[in-house]
Amino acid sequence: MTKEYVRQSFSRCQKYGLYKDLVYSNRILEGNELYQRLEGEKDLIQVAEPFIHHLYNFLKGTSFFSILTDRDGCILRVIGDENILEEAISLKMIPGAFMDEQNIGTNAMGTSLEEQQPVQISGKEHFIKEYYRWTCSAAPIRSPEGEIIGCLDLTGAIENVNTHTLGMVVAAVNAIEKTIRLKQNNTLLKQNNLFTEKLMNSIQAGILSCSLDGTILTANDQTFSLLGEEEESLFSRSISSLIPSWENIKTAALSGEEFQNRDLLLNTKKNKIYFNISAYPVVSGDSSISAVIIVVKDVKHVRKHANEILGRKAIYTFDKMIGQSETFLDAVDFARKVADSKSTVLISGESGTGKEIFAQSIHNCSSRRDEAFVVINCGAIPGTLIESELFGYNDGAFTGARKGGQAGKFEIADGGTLFLDEIGEMPLDMQVKLLRVIEESIVTRLGGNEPIPVDVRIIAATNKDLTREVQEGLFRSDLYYRLNVLPIKLPALRERSEDIPLLIEYYSRKISRRINKREVPVTTEQMARFCRYSWPGNIRELENVVELMTNSEKVPALFSEPVPAGSPLEIPADRAEALEEVEKHYISRVLEENRFNIASSARQLKIGRNTLYRKIRIFGIPVPQ
Repeated sequence: MTKEYVRQSFSRCQKYGLYKDLVYSNRILEGNELYQRLEGEKDLIQVAEPFIHHLYNFLKGTSFFSILTDRDGCILRVIGDENILEEAISLKMIPGAFMDEQNIGTNAMGTSLEEQQPVQISGKEHFIKEYYRWTCSAAPIRSPEGEIIGCLDLTGAIENVNTHTLGMVVAAVNAIEKTIRLKQNNTLLKQNNLFTEKLMNSIQAGILSCSLDGTILTANDQTFSLLGEEEESLFSRSISSLIPSWENIKTAALSGEEFQNRDLLLNTKKNKIYFNISAYPVVSGDSSISAVIIVVKDVKHVRKHANEILGRKAIYTFDKMIGQSETFLDAVDFARKVADSKSTVLISGESGTGKEIFAQSIHNCSSRRDEAFVVINCGAIPGTLIESELFGYNDGAFTGARKGGQAGKFEIADGGTLFLDEIGEMPLDMQVKLLRVIEESIVTRLGGNEPIPVDVRIIAATNKDLTREVQEGLFRSDLYYRLNVLPIKLPALRERSEDIPLLIEYYSRKISRRINKREVPVTTEQMARFCRYSWPGNIRELENVVELMTNSEKVPALFSEPVPAGSPLEIPADRAEALEEVEKHYISRVLEENRFNIASSARQLKIGRNTLYRKIRIFGIPVPQ
């Protein structure tokens, strides 16, 4: 459904005489005119810039860029990942370009300024075609008097952005507005300390500063809360006693090297705990570094937001599952019953039977639904890397390791669910380590010796016969029995042929809407052939066939042309009765859709009326008189 503000914006764009093939803004300032504009907005730029950098640093490496404009929509600052900035620059989204609706059509910045509220514009909600690739989230910036003085925007590839992105922009704008108010109320130099203290305490992260000799100088309220330290005890410590990696931080600060978002062990009052650490040098007037500011964030809090932004969420639920066969419904019913258990689940079934859909549905039916759902495909990761993927690693653990180390999937999934797909492909030596983590709920990063407690629900899946794998020595029996606590066996599609008409109907409707093409009608005879087919690729193959059928606007020859006796499509004798039930169900549904109008129903089924009457009589389908 089109958003009201998008509809109104499109109407304005048409009045402006804009056209969708527009590439660049109709107004771009250059030279002295741009310089004067930037000078005039110097105060806004100075206040907003730290928050823009903070927002960008949080999303760095995820193909986002942020834009600050003035009240007229003129771009003042642009910062972002190099790859996406190149795209923006190619469209002249640069300082001096006006992003108001009159000059570039519907976009988050122009529409936010026009509507005077936060907005998110995604894909084809943009007026011009060149911006279809992006989702833009923007909010107006107001002065303490309530007047709009600018706008902050966060833009990313359409597949990487969700509703939480707009919330982040609004939060950043609130911080900018709060800073503007504080700055206005603290014009005298003697009030600067109070201003800084209030600003630091308004940020939801621990912020402390220290001299190069390791003396802790300042700390905000959140620092004491995160570290569990009293003010007196914290200031009596040296920074190296709190952060064992302090020398690495100082070296980076002195050399101008970036030190951002690294998970480090801190010696807190209670225990050694990982925190997310960023460090920034304080440069004096003579260009020398006099101190270092350290930002401390709760690792779980950082990861939770990252999971939301990067889409580490389960989307499927049991309510969305299609099927009515007894074996399928039995599997769904059992999965529902065990969804909130802490015990491990082993889902087995052929490729394409929907194992991950079941895993996501179990997660979404559990008390962990609001936490991360993390997937690792054990068959797609080289054996040499799977340990670091699962358990993480510390800085310098191996050649090519990321500076600061990296959390493993167990840490990322802490509090949520870890889905181990293709568990049968896991190397034997890794199976021993996985078993130990499952039993102890503790991981140790590569290159480290600190135990990290984790609370993770394990769901594993395989298309192999693990019992046979155990017998052949290819899978450890102790791990198999530890995983197979709650077994769920998914039936192959050929074993639930009565569900095929329902699945074809579902995917026909879904795919036709997605690709904007009509649904292809299927006759009774063609549907019978669909039901007789063995579907070696299961539901995934069926979906592909329906997509081919919808694109070509005809039923594939395999299911529409006469089939020789003895072919793979031939119905086995023991399934003939079941397939008659499928045909009966299909004809009954078509009759109901057409309010039992025989002519309309026969047309949809592509059979004669006499044939339809005969089938109604044979199947005993009740027809209202």
